[in-house]
Amino acid sequence: MDTVHYLDDGTIQKWNGECHFGWVLEGRAIQDVWIRPKRPAPSTMYGTTLRIFDPGIDGWHIIWNDPLNRDHSRQIGRAEGKDIVQLGTDSRGLKTRWRFTEITANSFHWIGEERSSESDPWQITYEHLVRRTNP
Repeated sequence: MDTVHYLDDGTIQKWNGECHFGWVLEGRAIQDVWIRPKRPAPSTMYGTTLRIFDPGIDGWHIIWNDPLNRDHSRQIGRAEGKDIVQLGTDSRGLKTRWRFTEITANSFHWIGEERSSESDPWQITYEHLVRRTNP
């Protein structure tokens, strides 16, 4: 994974990293682990997402937690065309939109956006370009 972080002052930070995805809860949920930078370097982010499908809302309940940074988010995710879009609120009370785009069998582009209120424009804060290394 290659990560780009866009700071408010216009500064751009770049890292590499890794993510691991798998079915859990007897196939009822997907759990992923996001690590930045790639190990064995000391982590600046080490978090996990649990995504549980709910047929009643035709979407996914999503819980993100990064105990290293004391960061968490709750979202609802749904397919929008060829993309997956997750909407919710983070631990700072900001509105979040996380989008999985350009999805293939071996890669995807993840775009993280935030805003303070519904009337504010979305601001891209992170991008992850992820590619499979072991099929």
